[in-house]
Amino acid sequence: MSYYIAPRFLDKLAVFITKNFLNLPGVRVPLILGIHGRKGEGKSFQCELVFERMGVEVTLISGGELESPDAGDPARLIRLRYRETAELIKVRGKMCVLMINDLDAGAGRFDEGTQYTVNTQLVNATLMNIADNPTDVQLPGSYDPTPLHRVPIIVTGNDFSTLYAPLIRDGRMEKFYWEPDRSDKIGIVGGIFSEDGLSQREVEQLVDTFPHQSIDFFSALRSRIYDEQIRDFIHEIGVERISQRVVNSLEGPPQFKKPNFSLSHLIEMANLMVGEQKRVEDYRLVSEYNRNMRQHYQPAVTPQPVTPATSYSGNGSNQPSTTNGFQKQEKTNTKLSLETVEQIRNILFQGHKIGVEHVDERRFRTGSWQSCALGQIQSESDAISTVESCLAEYSGEYVRLVGIDPKAKRRVLETIIQRPNEKVVSW
Repeated sequence: MSYYIAPRFLDKLAVFITKNFLNLPGVRVPLILGIHGRKGEGKSFQCELVFERMGVEVTLISGGELESPDAGDPARLIRLRYRETAELIKVRGKMCVLMINDLDAGAGRFDEGTQYTVNTQLVNATLMNIADNPTDVQLPGSYDPTPLHRVPIIVTGNDFSTLYAPLIRDGRMEKFYWEPDRSDKIGIVGGIFSEDGLSQREVEQLVDTFPHQSIDFFSALRSRIYDEQIRDFIHEIGVERISQRVVNSLEGPPQFKKPNFSLSHLIEMANLMVGEQKRVEDYRLVSEYNRNMRQHYQPAVTPQPVTPATSYSGNGSNQPSTTNGFQKQEKTNTKLSLETVEQIRNILFQGHKIGVEHVDERRFRTGSWQSCALGQIQSESDAISTVESCLAEYSGEYVRLVGIDPKAKRRVLETIIQRPNEKVVSW
């Protein structure tokens, strides 16, 4: 099977790896290349294809290895793998790189619920230290004065804004946002189905039918096509005997005939997968559960008696007036619900822009919405605070959240998050 390598991806990695092995006078080359983008777009797999084509050997570290019950172990692991890779370059005389997959999953901080441990601090500090001193990387408790060979580090992730800001600054990390365009998708999907007899026109039609799906959707689709034959195989053998037939069987592995890879059948199966995705998005059982738990355990607020206050009526007579009973104080709650926060997070994660609009009750009937003035939004926290400010400023009006696709110049979401005389559901 011949897989497709996107020219932009190949160019970026080839230039970055090569310049790290060159001595360019007066040029400071970043040691780390950060490849980030949406989930499932084939970042790691494209890296593997480029490494294979360039003949580059890779030392891998998973994001899951960046946490440990023993403080300092992940930082020591990074230093050890770096030194081992430098030794490989020296011994084998070929390009080698250190690659950390899903760095943001292991060292990022997504919200206030994510623990920021000692290991997280040490991993960030270690990567910064290596980026600043790539030829002097020591293991804890020992010192070797022999300079190491420079080893380029490639990291992948979905959201690098969750990482420690000094680590991703331009002098240390060069960033590459990977978002395959239509031609890239057609090339990659054509490689996935290269042995299945799909024409170029059929591949284009398949990609255009599902333009918002990631690359792994089409790979999963090809796997799903084989489900029918495997189901028939299980029924033929019997569920009770399938384990003996598949594992360590003397008959050898089962042989399957070529499935139906017609375009109509692919689109039919793909629509089923899209329906499954939609069910996951629509149900949001965790958000519903958390909302019910908050409502169940939220203590009832009872009015508190106040001492009769003496104030002047302002009619010029300076006669005091008193107010007896309970003093009612209404404070607008502008904290966003978890559902709204999740919507904001999804909008930003997809690379879209946030918009907020408001309208009073009279103009609501005619749909005359007005935009709120938004400042520069660079992170999720900026977006949340901006939306909360709009809610506070227009507490007596309708307020709706808008998601905007800047490339297609169209709205992808419109949802009302506040209505007049109705409190916003708190966290």
